[in-house]
Amino acid sequence: MSALVRIQEVSKRYGDAVALDGVTLDVEEGTVQGVIGYSGAGKSTLVRLINGLERPTSGRVFVGEHEISALPERRLRELRGGIGMIFQQFNLFRSRTVAGNVAYPLTVAGVPREERDRRVARLLDFVGLLDRAHHHPEQLSGGQKQRVGIARALARDPRLLLADEATSALDPETTADVLALLDRVNRELGLTIVLITHEMEAIRSIADRVAVMEGGRVIENGDLYDVFATPTTPAAARFVRTVLHDRPSPDTVARLRASHPGRLITVRVPDRKGFTAELSRAFAAHGIAEQLVFGGISEIAERPVGALTYALEGQEAAVRDLLEALRRTDVDVVEED
Repeated sequence: MSALVRIQEVSKRYGDAVALDGVTLDVEEGTVQGVIGYSGAGKSTLVRLINGLERPTSGRVFVGEHEISALPERRLRELRGGIGMIFQQFNLFRSRTVAGNVAYPLTVAGVPREERDRRVARLLDFVGLLDRAHHHPEQLSGGQKQRVGIARALARDPRLLLADEATSALDPETTADVLALLDRVNRELGLTIVLITHEMEAIRSIADRVAVMEGGRVIENGDLYDVFATPTTPAAARFVRTVLHDRPSPDTVARLRASHPGRLITVRVPDRKGFTAELSRAFAAHGIAEQLVFGGISEIAERPVGALTYALEGQEAAVRDLLEALRRTDVDVVEED
């Protein structure tokens, strides 16, 4: 698999303000690459560099074989036809019907009327809005507006789809529907998607890989499961906790300690079958009485991920031996302070 998007040591400055600082990122063709970060992390600037709306202060940006960062504006306009864009606020023309909004990029591109009408009908059917073709945007729900935005972004058969906070203005149920549609776009149409968001649940739903941004840098980038199971930076760990809720906060630890005088440990669940039974046997073998007091196990890419917090009762030496035995079998154990 080859990279469709290559971002090489890219920095972007606005006067003294640094929006991006030495970002390197490859997006493999046919995948969904999540990019997550809090406001001001540099996510939207990254998107604008990929579609050539901004030029880097230094570094290089490639889409396919073309160096976007080095092309004149005329060539950029041509290449943008192969890059679809979905926005947080939909950006639909209020004066145009649903069909008219989807047809707009085709009209600009000079596509003949008959072919244009066929393509619009096919796309509206794909996003489930064929019966709304003659409605105007104000007659649609937020989720329906975003579906129109997706159909419009697909109008010119792009290779790459950029979704900039595409679900941030939607309620949870509608967000799930839109993400399911983007998943279909990726699977059935084979499009590469760059999903920019501050919501880890969106990343979890459809991404193959996730890059975590902070302060204009990519501080972590990896396979979706690896980032969820073993985040290597505090920022990534914070985002993961917003979805998994599997580690107790300091306040929760204090409350647990008040009602459970024994040792509190948190065990990260590894990707192997029968682990909880294995853990129970280890407790029994060391003469430890355990009580599960916090945590949970979820699935990411059909693999288990999560953590379990136990209150332990037993001899101090037995507890110490238990922890050493678990760590020898590559189990991640944290003693809660």
